[in-house]
Amino acid sequence: MLLDSMRPRAAVATVMLVVLLQLVCFNPTYAEESGSVIPAESRPCVDCHAFEFMQRALQDLKKTAFNLDSRTEDLVLRAERRALCDCMPASSLH
Repeated sequence: MLLDSMRPRAAVATVMLVVLLQLVCFNPTYAEESGSVIPAESRPCVDCHAFEFMQRALQDLKKTAFNLDSRTEDLVLRAERRALCDCMPASSLH
């Protein structure tokens, strides 16, 4: 019974000891100290990145639309040729 009541106290004491050890041993690092800071003038703005991304996306969409358009035209021509072949004898097409 006595051991059951001491377990939570021991757990709390262990956690507090670990927190105290972390506070003593580890120094906090700040953003100014870690790495180099790139000045805002030399960094591209967010709008520029968004504009470039949208330009690339638009070019990809144009390519996709052109490919779909050319495939659609090809399929329409095939369908028209089949319909024409069904109506006319094969000897008159060549």
